[in-house]
Amino acid sequence: MATQLDVSVVVCAYTLDRWSDLVAALDSIQCQQEAAREIIVVIDYNPTLLELVRARFPHCIVLENSGPRGLSDARNTGVTAAQGAIIAFLDDDAIATPDWITQLLVGYTDPQVVGVGGAIEPIWQSGRPDWFPTEFDWVVGCSYRGMPTRIGLVRNLIGANMSFRREILAAVGPFRREMGRIGTNPVGCEETELCIRIRQRWPDHILLYRPEALVRHRVPAKRSRWQYFSARCYSEGISKALVRKFVGANDGLSSERAYAMRTLPSGVVNGLTDTVRGDLHGLLRAGAIVGGLAMTTTGFVRGAISHS
Repeated sequence: MATQLDVSVVVCAYTLDRWSDLVAALDSIQCQQEAAREIIVVIDYNPTLLELVRARFPHCIVLENSGPRGLSDARNTGVTAAQGAIIAFLDDDAIATPDWITQLLVGYTDPQVVGVGGAIEPIWQSGRPDWFPTEFDWVVGCSYRGMPTRIGLVRNLIGANMSFRREILAAVGPFRREMGRIGTNPVGCEETELCIRIRQRWPDHILLYRPEALVRHRVPAKRSRWQYFSARCYSEGISKALVRKFVGANDGLSSERAYAMRTLPSGVVNGLTDTVRGDLHGLLRAGAIVGGLAMTTTGFVRGAISHS
């Protein structure tokens, strides 16, 4: 074992439409090189799915969301039930690589580390669109250009692949139910807000990004379209306005400022350079970066006005 810590893995699910994805996700956890202490599946207000999971995975702990409908309280339900020293979260449409748990645990050898997350690679079901910039892979819940490419400290972890010490989650309080997805509503950032709360309360604690703790995230064809891209950017802006409201602008927007001022301009330049070199899709990628930023900013302004 990498450490003497044990891991509870929490997977939240809400729809039968992703049944095959959920099966693949849970199978990937059961096939880990280092076994989880327990696998907790929280079903968000779908009795049929609840019974299917209980029948298909009798060795998992399968629970109903004990709070209001939505991802935040589904995660909170899993946290309350978990017994492991580490609580890891995997999306219901993601597949963990066989050494995922092992790689997460390596990060906790430093006692100052209170959270560890890893890389998230997209699995494009209809192929990656030529216009889709890697700077915006967060739109589909994946690691994106601008994130660290090596082990390093981060402000926040990404919800599809993250873990925390259980005592930290108990001390900092729950994921905010004012945030988080409800069904297909893409308003989120509840994990961002929680990570910032952790750092504000314990500035010397570390949230660690370990790319080696890899999962692969399925991206269905409908999320490869401009309509989803623009709507998701707009919703992200609204979510970031909520983050700012709860934790303040300085911490709530620190990473976003660097991303908007450095990563995105560099992406536009790269797209235009690719165009000059003969890749005409480079111009589309540059345009998508500009459009994505505009939609996110519009959502943020709308959210800031609504929550002022």
